[in-house]
Amino acid sequence: MWSWVRVHRLRFLGFLVVIAAGTALASVVDSRISRSAVFLVCVAFAVGVAGLGTARTVGRRSSGVERDEAGALRDRAADQRDRQARHRDQASEHRDSAADHRDHDADQRDHDANQRDLDADLGEGPRDPPGTGPGAYPTHPDRGRWKLSQQEAAAARTRASHDRGAGASERATAEHDRDAARADRDASANERAHAGLDRDAATADREAAAREREYASVDGLTGVYLRSAGFVELAHEMSRARRTNQPLVVAFVDVDHLKAVNDSLGHAAGDRMLREVAQALSSSQRPYDLVLRYGGDEFVCALPGMKIPDAARRFASLNSTLAAGLERGSVTIGLAQLRPGDTVEDVVSRADAALIAARKQRRGAAPGGATSSRDA
Repeated sequence: MWSWVRVHRLRFLGFLVVIAAGTALASVVDSRISRSAVFLVCVAFAVGVAGLGTARTVGRRSSGVERDEAGALRDRAADQRDRQARHRDQASEHRDSAADHRDHDADQRDHDANQRDLDADLGEGPRDPPGTGPGAYPTHPDRGRWKLSQQEAAAARTRASHDRGAGASERATAEHDRDAARADRDASANERAHAGLDRDAATADREAAAREREYASVDGLTGVYLRSAGFVELAHEMSRARRTNQPLVVAFVDVDHLKAVNDSLGHAAGDRMLREVAQALSSSQRPYDLVLRYGGDEFVCALPGMKIPDAARRFASLNSTLAAGLERGSVTIGLAQLRPGDTVEDVVSRADAALIAARKQRRGAAPGGATSSRDA
């Protein structure tokens, strides 16, 4: 936090140095047009110096989005590879099943062929006796059936061999599909690992961008919201109050005699007083109450769920706390209740008017006591 504060102080000092240098340089130039041109160039350069942090935040946010997109692309590629792997697994299972059927058919044909061979051997009958010529006995009547059975067995064995070859080819193709599926799954796992790394990097970029946005919306001296960012939060609180039909009080807080402290004790004492006031405001409020720095010595607080009497009691001891501090400061407070149709500027202006009324009431009284004025 303090390193960020130092960086922004240096940036602000650089801004002031560039403006001062531009003013001095413009005063030397004789021509009014030339003086204006020199001054405008220096202002543009100073604004560029002051805006480096914003550009870096935008760059980090853009980097986070790009990394998220890369992670999403890798995930989609991994899903596609997973689908391809599942399809290949299913194809290999189908081929294995077809090969099993072919093997079963081949086994059945082999069995049928063996049965035909056995039947043919049993039904062959007597052969021609040795030493006699053919035709001494008539041909055995089962010999024709035997030859037919042998032919059928040979054909069955040929078909069985063909089926076994086809089954082997199916199994080889199935194994190739399984290898391809394993390769797809390995590639998918690699893609998912890279996608995880991309998402981790995107998360880190977003967290860094969020920290920079938070730092850019916080006052470096007091640690509370700056005016622009605080008004955005105040608008949210007003919308929430209207949505939930709850009251909301806005307090305008002015640090007493800050200029006199700066003139007599130096700006370091004035800075300490501002920090003490911001710390006292933050510590006296609830964690969800809003505190922002409106201007040099002015703060604005928003207290949701409260009405003016409750808010006045909460601020009652604030000056006692500040009087016990190192700089013995004090504040004046104006309170305004949120009304239907109010804008942020409306309710803050009414709280400011209540503060001015409180100042008028304090004229002629001894300094040091806080006065909380309420709007009508």
